[in-house]
Amino acid sequence: MLKTITAIIVGALLGILGARYLFVGSAVSLILWAIAGVLIGMWSDTRRQAMLNGGLFGFVLSFDFMLSGYAGSEPVLSRFPFFALLGLFGAGCGLVLGWIGFFLKSKLTQRKRLS
Repeated sequence: MLKTITAIIVGALLGILGARYLFVGSAVSLILWAIAGVLIGMWSDTRRQAMLNGGLFGFVLSFDFMLSGYAGSEPVLSRFPFFALLGLFGAGCGLVLGWIGFFLKSKLTQRKRLS
């Protein structure tokens, strides 16, 4: 449970930082987010946990990024469905990144056992 909460908090923080402060509009943000997603997968204990945590990380990051960066004239509540849709895309990306992280972790630990 702690790892899931941590993944959500990291996603929220990176979403806010990405929208407000760090490298807005550059590929650097995407690279940092991808590294964080892989690390979340590597930190997880099971493949299922890695994919769940990665998906939650991706959803929260995408949703929070859109919410934090919103500066439109329409009320922000009217944009929630669109932000949630983009959050689902982020969840899919985070799920894949979590799986990749767990896969890398399993290969590294397997290699250590063989040595």
